[in-house]
Amino acid sequence: MGSESGRVKRGEQSRISQWLRRRQKPTAKDPGAEREALLLAVAAAGLPLAPAAHPAGYRCSCDRIGCPTPARHPVSFAWQTQSTTDRAQVERWARNQPQANFITATGMVHDVLDVPLEAGTAALARLLEAGIEVGPVAESGGTGEQARMLFFTATRGTPEDEDEWWPCELDCHPETMDEHPGLRWHCRGSYVLVPPAALPGDQAVTWIRGMEHTLPDPLTLLETLTDACAAYAGTANLTPAAVAWPLGH
Repeated sequence: MGSESGRVKRGEQSRISQWLRRRQKPTAKDPGAEREALLLAVAAAGLPLAPAAHPAGYRCSCDRIGCPTPARHPVSFAWQTQSTTDRAQVERWARNQPQANFITATGMVHDVLDVPLEAGTAALARLLEAGIEVGPVAESGGTGEQARMLFFTATRGTPEDEDEWWPCELDCHPETMDEHPGLRWHCRGSYVLVPPAALPGDQAVTWIRGMEHTLPDPLTLLETLTDACAAYAGTANLTPAAVAWPLGH
């Protein structure tokens, strides 16, 4: 009886040890859940989202032969009306399209000041050192002019007089990146990729500062960003280029 009791106790101890090992074993992060949480945080902040293409090797998942902006554009031509902050819809997209990138339509709730990565890095350091409120900031990987830094800001608002607006798309459609080596102001009629987004060549769009930061007025960042872009253009032998923005800016 005593030996049997000992065997039972040893068996129980063995099961407890196994259970403890399983409990102590670190659990791997679920990339799908992490991606969904980041996208839902963007939508919860009021930034409308829509599905975008994704990399297929070094090519784009879209059907366009020789796509000029692989994995950087919306899936639907109706992206402006399709964009939404509805949590249930964003969850459905994220779960049903696990490889899809997402864009956010600018000019409704937020604008994005988009600068070369080198200029943005210098500007961000100066802004933080000066104690200026900087909102969410993302880094978009790539080579040359495709390496960018995105400063998310509040939009300047939709004026009652439509004639006061100069839509972004008139001068800086998102696909004309190479024509704008300097600062690009994404406002109404434009979009940017939101993190997490995958790009060809193992590049990505990632948050440097997340959506927990309040969207600032773009004018509080503009001077520092334009100065950094001018310095960058001088060292890179480029002509500074500025994006069109609402005439009231």
